[in-house]
Amino acid sequence: MDSEGRSFGHADGSDSRESVHYPKVVLVTGACRFLGGYLTARLAQNPLINHVIAVDAIAPSKDLLRRMGRAEFVRADIRNPFIAKVIRNGDVDTVVHAAAASYAPRSGGRATLKELNVMGAIQLFAACQKAPAVRRVVVKSTSEVYGASAHDPVMFTEDSSARRPPRDGFARDSIDIEGYARGLGRRRTDITVTILRLANMIGPAMDTALSRYLAGPVVPTVVGHDARLQLLHEQDALGALERATMAGKPGTFNIGAPGIIMMSQAIRRAGRIPLPLPRPVLAAADSLWRATRYTELDREQLDYLSYGRVMDTTRMRNDLGFNPKWTTVEAFDDYVRGRGLTPIIDPGWVRSMESRAVAAAQRWGR
Repeated sequence: MDSEGRSFGHADGSDSRESVHYPKVVLVTGACRFLGGYLTARLAQNPLINHVIAVDAIAPSKDLLRRMGRAEFVRADIRNPFIAKVIRNGDVDTVVHAAAASYAPRSGGRATLKELNVMGAIQLFAACQKAPAVRRVVVKSTSEVYGASAHDPVMFTEDSSARRPPRDGFARDSIDIEGYARGLGRRRTDITVTILRLANMIGPAMDTALSRYLAGPVVPTVVGHDARLQLLHEQDALGALERATMAGKPGTFNIGAPGIIMMSQAIRRAGRIPLPLPRPVLAAADSLWRATRYTELDREQLDYLSYGRVMDTTRMRNDLGFNPKWTTVEAFDDYVRGRGLTPIIDPGWVRSMESRAVAAAQRWGR
């Protein structure tokens, strides 16, 4: 069988052997971000793909450009109609949209972030719709679309909806982006649209709000709550994106590692000191932090720190054919090792301080 329909198995955790049509020319947005850059490098090493086009509004570092190998880098802002020319002239058949950002650039605020995320997706999907060669679109989304609340199900399925839909921030942007992607699929029924809802990612190399939050010597938590965390190793996130790019499976897929870890367990395993605070106090403290340093602790993040979030990944395993290599606990431990988060204090002393902090928090909350 030729490269248009041969069977395959993957080192990304997949063990399926179905017959698929491989992409010939793949365009990856957000190529200067962690996932976009490393995904570009992986795809460029795949001999089944003829050409990889990496797109970003900023130029890559020399190291990243070297890592991209044979991939072609095009500096372009996906909010600009020029992206349509890149897709059309490159005869692109597969687009991987990995450019959505969870935090605003330092030079801009929330409005800038929304424009980058939502307007960028609208322009990109419009370009895909007009390009006859495009047959496959993969969208990196997030589990944050489910929100977090006390009334959540034990596990969210892909058909679940948030009990309290996110009203702003990255989660709201992601809901909008998913909607535009599905709209593209309805208008161009010949295009396979794959949406990956990635669990909170963690690992030794990737910088996220969660990884920074757990790296501080003292970790503030919401008193009376112990969030259930389902994580995803950064390498498994890349593996899932690669699998989706090659497999061309339509639909929405929850992507997360097996198992969970409680917030209290994560803090102990990282050797940090927990500081339980009433939610209003934690929110007020965050307002002070915003004045002195960059932070992302908004209402959605506070809900996540209170309740956590766990997804059902049956469809990921059975339909997408992807199986993560790391469990949630293994992914977290790899993050701890990779960041060198050695315990900062004797565990017995930590337990003593935790008890005092809880007592103080209870007094503050009265």
